[in-house]
Amino acid sequence: MCEDLPHLARFTLLRSLWRGPIGGWADPDAIDQLPVAQRLLAAGANKEDLVRLARAVAYEAVFATLDELDTGSDLNVSGIDVGWLVMESVEDGAPTGRALSGLHEDLLAMDPSGRDGADLWQ
Repeated sequence: MCEDLPHLARFTLLRSLWRGPIGGWADPDAIDQLPVAQRLLAAGANKEDLVRLARAVAYEAVFATLDELDTGSDLNVSGIDVGWLVMESVEDGAPTGRALSGLHEDLLAMDPSGRDGADLWQ
C-alpha cells in the first residue's frame, strides 16, 4: 500500500480467475456438462485428460485476454488503435485511479496450488 499500487485488487482478480474460469474445470463433473466431452468419453477418451485439456484451454484464453487488456492503448491484436485500462475500484464501483497493469505476467504465479500451472501441460 505504501507504494500506491493496487496489490490487493491485482491478487484478488488473478486468484479469482484461477478459481473460476481455470480451476472450475478441475471439478470432474464440470466436463460432463459439455456434449462434446460426453461424445469423447463415449468414444473412449480419458476423463482426466479432458479435464486437463479444458483447464489448459481456459488458462490460455484467460492469459490471452489479460495480455490484450495489458496492451492498453498500444496497437492491439484487432489492428485498431483504441485503448482501455483495467483499474481498481472501491466498493461502490468508483475508480481509485490505480491501474492494474501487466496482469498476464503474473497469472501463472497466482496458481492456488503453488505449482505455477505445471499440471496444465502434463
